[in-house]
Order: sequence, then structure tokens, then C-alpha cells
Amino acid sequence: MSPPHETSKGDDRRSDRADPDALQVLLDGRQWSYVRRRYELTPREVQIAEMVCRGFRNDRIARDLKIRPGTVKTHVRNIYRKVKVKSKIAMLLRFVTEANGQSAPRGQLRGVQSIE
Repeated sequence: MSPPHETSKGDDRRSDRADPDALQVLLDGRQWSYVRRRYELTPREVQIAEMVCRGFRNDRIARDLKIRPGTVKTHVRNIYRKVKVKSKIAMLLRFVTEANGQSAPRGQLRGVQSIE
């Protein structure tokens, strides 16, 4: 078996490097609850956002949740729209910043592009 950073035969995509047991939790349950209410996310959107913030790729999220990758993509797009960001890292930064009570005004995260 090849290491996680190598591609398997016939597959030009990199495998997931995120190990859910090895990652430090960035937000606790109380903070995720705040994010859910703040952005009016559905329970499934919160579930997907948590996995995105833990570093999982869409195909891994789909496999773990037993849904289609296109469904994950749709949920991620809906989350971006609600949070008014354009990337996974912008979403993560927004969630961490706001959940820690250091809410920056939208569009004011330096170096992070948001939608307004």
C-alpha cells in the first residue's frame, strides 16, 4: 500500500491526508452551535462544515456520509453563500474568528476574499 501522499495506480488525485483522530479540534460544540445559529446553517451543513474545517476533501466527506460528491459540493456552495466567503480557508478563518469572540467585520479578514 502506498503512503497517503502518493497516488494509487490509475488515480491522479491525492488521497486525504487528514486523520480525524490526529487533528486538534478548532471549535468545540458550543462554538459550532454559535456558528450554526449565526449563519442559519442546517444540521447537515454544520456536519459538512465541520469536516471541511478538519481538512477532509469533498470525496472523503461524501464517502463518510454516504452521499454523492455533487451533494457535498452543493452543501459547500450553500455554506459559502450563507457565510459570504469564496473558499474553504476563508470559511475556516471566519468560523474560528467569530466563534472565539473576535468577530472581524465581514470583508475585513486580511488576505481573505469574501463576497459582499
